Amino acid sequence: MSNDRTERTDAPVASNFIRNAIDEDNRNRKWAGRVETRFPPEPNGYLHVGHAKSICLNFGVAADYDGICHLRFDDTNPEKESMEYADSIVEAVEWLGYSWDKAGKSHMYFASDYYEQLYHFAEILIERGKAYVDSQSAEEMRVNRGSATEAGRPSPFRDRTPAENLDLFRRMRAGEFAEGAHVLRAKIDMASPNFNMRDPVIYRIRFAHHYRTGDTWCVYPMYDYAHCISDAIEGITHSLCTLEFEDHRPLYDWVLDQLAQAGEFKRPLPQQIEFARLNVTYAITSKRKLLQLVTEKHVAGWDDPRMPTIVGLRRRGFTPGSIRLFCDRIGVSKADSWIDMGVLEQSLRDDLDEAAPRAIAVLDPLKLVIDNFPEDGEEPCTAPVHPHHPERGSRAFPFTRELWIEREDFNEHPPKGYFRLFPGNKVRLKYGFIVECTGFDKDEQGNVTAVHCNYFADSKSGTEGANNYKVKGTIHWVSAKTAYPAEVRLYDRLFNEPQPDAGGRDFLTAINPNSKRVVQAYLEPGAAAMNAEDRVQFERHGYFVADRYDSQPGKPVFNRIVSLKDSWGR
Repeated sequence: MSNDRTERTDAPVASNFIRNAIDEDNRNRKWAGRVETRFPPEPNGYLHVGHAKSICLNFGVAADYDGICHLRFDDTNPEKESMEYADSIVEAVEWLGYSWDKAGKSHMYFASDYYEQLYHFAEILIERGKAYVDSQSAEEMRVNRGSATEAGRPSPFRDRTPAENLDLFRRMRAGEFAEGAHVLRAKIDMASPNFNMRDPVIYRIRFAHHYRTGDTWCVYPMYDYAHCISDAIEGITHSLCTLEFEDHRPLYDWVLDQLAQAGEFKRPLPQQIEFARLNVTYAITSKRKLLQLVTEKHVAGWDDPRMPTIVGLRRRGFTPGSIRLFCDRIGVSKADSWIDMGVLEQSLRDDLDEAAPRAIAVLDPLKLVIDNFPEDGEEPCTAPVHPHHPERGSRAFPFTRELWIEREDFNEHPPKGYFRLFPGNKVRLKYGFIVECTGFDKDEQGNVTAVHCNYFADSKSGTEGANNYKVKGTIHWVSAKTAYPAEVRLYDRLFNEPQPDAGGRDFLTAINPNSKRVVQAYLEPGAAAMNAEDRVQFERHGYFVADRYDSQPGKPVFNRIVSLKDSWGR
């Protein structure tokens, strides 16, 4: 099988407004040709397909300009973060094929490494009269913030002197006050039409254990404050983020401009550029709702193959190349929109079509008995490993008296246009012989338990007489004598609705009850030797992967990644 971490190609890169902005900066020598981006996840959950778009964009843009993309953990919220999540993020980015190393230097960073600097910069803002300690309650702050049609009202503590504010802020750090007693706010404009500029909170008190800094701190910076400063500390040139941060850009620029005026940062300062987030139909990408699916056990975990998390997509069998191809196809835009899940699935088909070897699996087995074939006889049959690449060789399996076929390939009372097995009809057993149905067996409940046929010895595929027989149907089969039993998990989309939570609807009501079905299948012998995360096309059924955890030598477990064709709404 091909390695997941495929190399980037020299194919032309499609232009977009982000690359246009970078090109303009390079023409003006704004950054002396330097391009540094960053991917800054909060380690409070597992990354999902929306994050994959951001990863591909940030790392891809940096690579296209011979720059570097930093992996930075926005770990300023100690109550929800953990090393487990941080480790999963590292694994996801690496699996997608990207690296934060360049010229022997790692560019992995943590906002928590900057806590002392962030605190120092907050004191500078206080000393310059640009920040103050507010002692209002959370409810009072909410009311005084105003509305879309009403300006906010200044806090009664807004005019504290820098000395008073500095004393209170230092005592906040020392742990003298309870949570909620005070916050530190930027002093900007309570009448601004942009709520983010109405004296936003930049520090709050939290007596919480941090997964990296322990109990060292009891004041923690807010994201909008920490993020822009982290960018400036690291020398980020282009801070690419999703559209929900567009209204936050004035605050981003204000904080950095104040610190530049204070001589803490040199210009030019990092530039924030927003792009549309990824919304995929038939999926949920809210971290809160994904967590609900996990904690309420609607799924088996973060890596459940039905989840849109990167670990879920990986376990489902998606390849890094297919996800990168998907991100290339959807492009980068300034307007939010919904991308059909079928685009992601087709990207996978296109990626696997060339790479995946072929094999036969019977998922709903029905016994087929060739009455005129020797009871202990075996006739070797062969098939190509890949139909379009003969150089990859062939696979071999025996034709025997008893076979397994798909139950749907026999019909006692066939409808019009049915060309598979029924009494008196002939079909070709693919890669094998022509057979004619002579009868069938039933149990006491009237269920068909076996189908009987006779074969034509001169009709073997690839032999001289094979073309003498004209049949309309071809079906798949495996030898009952040598086929390997395997657990196969037939996964489908987790939700029945394109937008499961549209209009405030309870998204749980849209869960697809048929999103997972487990069957005991039979595989041609060679498929049993596949290793975990090996992918294969089971002819007729779709693309499958040997489960990365549950599939073991001698006891294979396969997940259906995707069917051969999109059957949703088409």
